[in-house]
Amino acid sequence: IHDWLVSYRGGERVLLALSNLFPDAPIYTLIHSGTQIPDTISKRVLKTSFLQHIPCSHRIYKHLLPIYPLASETLMDKKYDLILSISSAVAKSIDTKGAKHWCYINTPMRYIWDRFDDYFGKDRVGLLASNLFFKPLTWYLRKYDVKTAKRVTTFVANSNFVKDRVNKYYNRDAEVITPPVNIQNLSLSTNKKKNYYLFLGGLVPYKKADHAILAFNRLKQNLVVAGIGGELKYLKSIADRRYISFVGHVAEEKKQRLFDGAKALIFPTVEDFGIVPVEANATGLPVIGLKKGGLLETQTDETCLFYENQTVENLIDAILRFQSKEFDHNKIRQHSTNFSPEIFIEKITKSINKLKNT
Repeated sequence: IHDWLVSYRGGERVLLALSNLFPDAPIYTLIHSGTQIPDTISKRVLKTSFLQHIPCSHRIYKHLLPIYPLASETLMDKKYDLILSISSAVAKSIDTKGAKHWCYINTPMRYIWDRFDDYFGKDRVGLLASNLFFKPLTWYLRKYDVKTAKRVTTFVANSNFVKDRVNKYYNRDAEVITPPVNIQNLSLSTNKKKNYYLFLGGLVPYKKADHAILAFNRLKQNLVVAGIGGELKYLKSIADRRYISFVGHVAEEKKQRLFDGAKALIFPTVEDFGIVPVEANATGLPVIGLKKGGLLETQTDETCLFYENQTVENLIDAILRFQSKEFDHNKIRQHSTNFSPEIFIEKITKSINKLKNT
């Protein structure tokens, strides 16, 4: 079970790995739009929720938040012995009908717990909407989220950062297994022409692409912004186009070239795990990143120049410090091998078998 299949990112990679382990298992999801989803997943989707029939649901799925609980309660139409879910919303809340439930949790719902202001704060939706609609909605969803956490037999978190949040919000323990990173599709860069810095990720509020853009506006240095999302129009409006360029969605097979031309990956967000920095490392590319969240579990001082506070000023200071620092690109590449798909498969197989045998 997966929350929704509308893009191909870290959670979908976990789903692909699980579906390869269990090739006969059907896939359930709230919404399915096959444009970016591999056929190996799309062909296995047995059922979607009633949200699928709402016009343009694959584009507005985040606005359907108030009816996620109803969708999750009515999704399952059969009884199974074992359910595997990959969850960052309500996949973990599915009515299991008594089945053992192994949940790989990417994060408890960000927008109702620790990132409410990023999505529904007064600066985003207005004071009245934030206080009179979204705060009561959040209260209800938190109650539902905590209640349905009891339906999970085994939680597996993608980082210790998420494990701590599972314990904080659900009062449950979780095993930690970091997600698979396709380092085998990336190689150590041999390109000597490094003429820009790179931001790569979804253009949503918490990713803080605006911090990167404002920093490079002031530094008058080149930044490439790769990704799509609801913040794109705003980000273009604040960008000095002499230095900032936007390249849109980047297909997996084109990431190598993008990394090859970069001096460093800019990572100004608090991420639950963060696959992109590890992908950058696989090409020998160092990271300039905020010293919080999952980045502390994927990076070291040999692979990343950390900065402490999530401000544009701190980011500028880090970029200037980076320009006088040397990195060993071979060591950076070697570090990335700790997150290979093979290691992931070995660990989740043991975890699932342990549950099946109890």
